[in-house]
Amino acid sequence: MDWMPLLREATARFAGVLADGDLDASVPACPDWTLRDLADHLGGVHQWAAHAVVVGDARGEPTPAPTDQVALARWYEASARDLVTVLLGTPVEATAWTFGPEQVAGFWRRRQVHETLIHLYDALASQQRQDEWTVAPEVAWDGVDEVATIFYDRQVRLERTAPLPGTLRLLPTDVEAGPIDIGPGAGVVDLPGTASDLLLALWKRATVSDPEAARLLAMAITP
Repeated sequence: MDWMPLLREATARFAGVLADGDLDASVPACPDWTLRDLADHLGGVHQWAAHAVVVGDARGEPTPAPTDQVALARWYEASARDLVTVLLGTPVEATAWTFGPEQVAGFWRRRQVHETLIHLYDALASQQRQDEWTVAPEVAWDGVDEVATIFYDRQVRLERTAPLPGTLRLLPTDVEAGPIDIGPGAGVVDLPGTASDLLLALWKRATVSDPEAARLLAMAITP
């Protein structure tokens, strides 16, 4: 996957929502947050990830986000631009701090694309524009794989959730790929859907009609 063009596109789309959106609008998936808070979070994450690559630890302290709309949009754009510069200037196999199984800078290319895409959905949803959120099926399916292979295992390891009592089997309808299983529990619950819909369901941005799948998805599979 060529992550850097995807990251540039996703951050530019997010910045566009900030430029003309209602910053005081609530974010549906994070009801205690406004769009302004979401921008502060995502820009800070970009800065934190860049620090993890350059310095090699998780102790990055983002600069405070301004509250003025024009200044906030520019602050976010600068945070995203600096991240892109750092990632382009660092070999993907260079050593970097990550919370994944591989301690390499390339981890952050993938992670920051998916971080931005989910929060782009949140930003659009805050403006009741979520129907404008579009992600290529193969990119969304990679996001599903990231949840299954990195986030779920991390949530269990950190004791943020118990292991799933069943196995959630995700079946993409728009990608030629085999299923992805989450959870070691007895009993398999099949959940078909487009890659984007499955990704949103895993991040609790969308609901599913199957009660058994919904029961498993209600657990803290993601932070």
